[in-house]
Amino acid sequence: MNDIIIYEYKTVKCEKLTKHIIDDKSLHQYFKQDWEKVKAKQYCGIINHDGTDYYILPKIVNHDNDVNLNIFIYMLIYSHDINVHNEDLSNSLNLKSNNILEIFIQMFAKNLFKEFQKGTYKEYITEQDNLTILRGKYLINENLKHNFTKSKIYCEYDEFSENNELNQFFLYAVKTLMKYTKNKTLLKQCELVLNEVTTREFDIDKVNIHFNRLNNRFKDSFEFALLLLKKSIPSFSKDKKGFAFLFDMNILFEKFIGKIIYKSHDDVEIPKGTRQFGKLYLKPDIIVNSKKLIIDCKYKKVKNKEIAKRDDRYQMYVYANNYENVDTTMLLYPKHLDVIAEDMMLGNNDNKVELKMRSIDLNFDGGYDEYIYEMKKRLESII
Repeated sequence: MNDIIIYEYKTVKCEKLTKHIIDDKSLHQYFKQDWEKVKAKQYCGIINHDGTDYYILPKIVNHDNDVNLNIFIYMLIYSHDINVHNEDLSNSLNLKSNNILEIFIQMFAKNLFKEFQKGTYKEYITEQDNLTILRGKYLINENLKHNFTKSKIYCEYDEFSENNELNQFFLYAVKTLMKYTKNKTLLKQCELVLNEVTTREFDIDKVNIHFNRLNNRFKDSFEFALLLLKKSIPSFSKDKKGFAFLFDMNILFEKFIGKIIYKSHDDVEIPKGTRQFGKLYLKPDIIVNSKKLIIDCKYKKVKNKEIAKRDDRYQMYVYANNYENVDTTMLLYPKHLDVIAEDMMLGNNDNKVELKMRSIDLNFDGGYDEYIYEMKKRLESII
């Protein structure tokens, strides 16, 4: 992998990129600026500026950029429910012509076109038009307003059409994503399928498509498109277009671990929002009711024998003393430096809480399916 590599929490050494980050306010939240130096925060992914790709990677494996990139992509795919297997990735990973966003766009286009080949989604749309023959309902007021002769009839009718909101959104997504990819072949095939669909703009934060048994097979493609459109941050500098495709590693680690545990154990909760206990508002990452266990994922570098930070210990103590049927808590870290396996008791008497500190080694050099299987085994041995 010969692209320019930056690692999380490290100083950006490329002067060209440093200047671009300083000049572009949309990127300031992802970096820490100290005088004329810029340091990466916990966001990983890719920034494209002036035709050059800059990768920001998590340092899961020392001195192996390709493995770090692959693991990062595997975590993204699994966490966001992107339905792929080894064969889908074999022609994408570690190719110099592809970047992370390119890989994801090609996966989206492939999955969407596969569904289109089974048939586009159609629904009944109410239309109003001036026709030469009566169709549907005769509109008296509109005829008086628009028709001065009897050659046309203004009427309202239902049309079984592919020109519906879902397909309009897909067309918007396809046209938008074409700006960020070199290989437009599959996207253009999708666009051709939608040639009878009206082009329109969408506010990504307000898109609300209703899914039912007739269009549910398109839900994965819809969610995938939302992910790509929300994470592709347009960036403009000196009239040269670029983009940033960045993910918060704190959130990614939490989602990745949570999804594996949810699919591997019975009676698991992944809270979506806070729960109120008097004046307390609590939101654990993962609750494994079958094991009376609360887990919080902490994307931090921790050394063996190092005690959990005071705030983290207090947080776990509060969780266990408010949630029913919880007698054990766990702080789970990625294995950056050492294997973490420490146990301690918090509090005393009837309110004491067992706290386990554990780490999971995210390093594994293999295909996607093998990687997920291995992570499931490692988590099973921890929990």
